[in-house]
Amino acid sequence: MKPFALTILLASAIGIGFVARDVVAQPRQTEAQYNASLPRDIHPDPRSRMPMIQRSALPADRHADYDRHIGPNRSSLAGLQGPGGLRLHGSTPEKVGDDLGGRLKELIRLIVSREMDQAFEWTVHEPVALKEKLEPSIIDVVRLGKPLTGVPEKEAAMIQLGREYFQTHKVSSATYARALKALGEKNLIDMCVLMGDYTETAVLLSVNDVRLPHDLPSLLPVK
Repeated sequence: MKPFALTILLASAIGIGFVARDVVAQPRQTEAQYNASLPRDIHPDPRSRMPMIQRSALPADRHADYDRHIGPNRSSLAGLQGPGGLRLHGSTPEKVGDDLGGRLKELIRLIVSREMDQAFEWTVHEPVALKEKLEPSIIDVVRLGKPLTGVPEKEAAMIQLGREYFQTHKVSSATYARALKALGEKNLIDMCVLMGDYTETAVLLSVNDVRLPHDLPSLLPVK
C-alpha cells in the first residue's frame, strides 16, 4: 500500500475511533425523557407492565426472598427489575399454579404443547385434562387453532396470550390487560412460570425425539 493511502486509512480509523468514543460517551436521553417515551402500560420504576413489588405487600416468610434482590450484594443481576422481581408477584415455587387449579394448569400445558407441536406431551396429558373437567370443546379450540368465539373469558384470555407469545414472541397490551383482568397478578405470573416449565419439557422431548408407545396414537395433528 502506498504511504499516502496508508496515512488516509489510519486517519480514517482514528476518526472512526473518536466518533465511536463520542457516541458511547453521549447519554441516550434523560431518565425523564426515557420514561415519557415508554408505552402507557409500562410502569417506569420496574420498566415493566407489572408494577414494582413492595416488601410490605409480601408475607413475612417472603421478605428474605425480596431482600436477596436489593442492595449492592444482591444475588440477582437485575434486582427487582428483572425476572426475580416479577416472580415475587406470583406464588412460591412449591405452590406455583395451586390457585389456578388442575383444570387450568392442564389448559396451559395443552397450549404449550400445541404451540410447540409436541405430540407426546399433548397425547399423554389430554386424558388428564379431561379428568380435570377441561371441556372437550375448549381442548379442540386449542388442538385445531380455532377462533375463540364461545370460549369462556378466562380460558380465552389464556389461550390468546399463549398464541401471541409463542407465535410472535411478544404479547400485545390489549391481550396482556385482558389476561391480567381475567387472572389477577399472581395467577398471571404463575401462568408465565408454568409456560416456561412446560416449554422446558417440550424441548427435552423434541430434541431427544421421544416417541409415543406403539399402541398409543397421537392426539395432536402436527406437520
